[in-house]
Amino acid sequence: MDSRETQEAASTATPDASRMKLQLPASCDPPQPGASVKPLVWIVFGGTGHMGRSLVKCALAHGDSVTTVGRVLETSPEAIASLNSDTCLGQLCDVRDSASVARVIEHTLDRFGRIDCIANCSGYGVIGACEDQDEHDVRNQFETNFMGTLHIVQASLPYFRQQNGGRYLIFSSTSGALGVPGLGPYCATKYAVEGLIEAMLYEVDVFNIRATLVEPGLVRRDEPDSKTNPLPTWGHFLIKPASEAYSHATSPALHAKRMVQWLGDRQPTSAVKCAELVWQLGHCSYPPLRLLLGSYAIESIRDRLRSVTEELEDWKHLNYPAAPDAPGGDDKGEKAERDEKSGREDQGGAEEKDDGGGEEEEEKDEVMGEGEGEADGDGEKEKRRENDDAMEGVTSDANEGGEIVVMETTPGR
Repeated sequence: MDSRETQEAASTATPDASRMKLQLPASCDPPQPGASVKPLVWIVFGGTGHMGRSLVKCALAHGDSVTTVGRVLETSPEAIASLNSDTCLGQLCDVRDSASVARVIEHTLDRFGRIDCIANCSGYGVIGACEDQDEHDVRNQFETNFMGTLHIVQASLPYFRQQNGGRYLIFSSTSGALGVPGLGPYCATKYAVEGLIEAMLYEVDVFNIRATLVEPGLVRRDEPDSKTNPLPTWGHFLIKPASEAYSHATSPALHAKRMVQWLGDRQPTSAVKCAELVWQLGHCSYPPLRLLLGSYAIESIRDRLRSVTEELEDWKHLNYPAAPDAPGGDDKGEKAERDEKSGREDQGGAEEKDDGGGEEEEEKDEVMGEGEGEADGDGEKEKRRENDDAMEGVTSDANEGGEIVVMETTPGR
């Protein structure tokens, strides 16, 4: 084998090697490279978008069956029909319409007989200041992102409950975990989606239904036909002209616009690699609640959570007293309050002790008084006898000498 053949072999093996390294953590029990896996039936809403297209291709490459769902206002019926094959079914749908979503579920069951995993990659956003977005912009984002997700869940949950199993892979965003200037309403829709799915998980866990919120950040498209793709580089986002108040070059409201225009196709995270991990999610036994894709998603969300934690620590003293052994826990005010309370307890104990001693002394005095009384009584009897005797002596002396002598035998008598 010459050097050219060696290089070709190496280049052919490189994608497989990189794919082997790209793996979910072992705690998820993902499918192992080279091991056979049970083929699944997927529905991918938003299958004609950047992320959806990569996921559909990945699932089909692994031998799964897929219903790829395009947007009615974006993809023509002829284009979606051209995707049909033995393992792929093309459908058009408007997720804002619950009846349209229900038809996709029915057609998939008619074609493949079951549904194992539903991925929702559909999404829509308007880049612009919150003040500049009119009611139509805001309502349409909520109808597409939040109500669309709700329609998909409500249309498929009865089947998943009957089947006693199913998997949801709901594409959220880093905008579902932090506020991005210029994407206020879009962030609000993703926050709502995350709250919906997290609450739903508690309700459907008993039916063996799982769900994962996929949070990609700055994903570039890797499709070879990107030059002919009618979608803009930044996907399903429209840029709204800024009003005068938000039009200066350094306006925070233009942050999202500056970011997407500066990045272009230079987004650091690969859609193809993301699709591989999402495919593994559909086949793993213990999927996580959230899967963050890309270093931007990891760093930005971690910074935001750190900020929230620090803010909680700064203000928790308003609700919970700090532990004495914690830094700053022995606050002067709290210490003074504890000392005052301790002083009151010590004073109360001393008073109780004094009262007890007084009662004991009274009892002792009473006993002593009774004893002294008895002794005085005996002594008076004896003195009375002595006095009587003395009086007898005085009488006799007076009779004899004519002089009366008074002998005081008892004081005061």
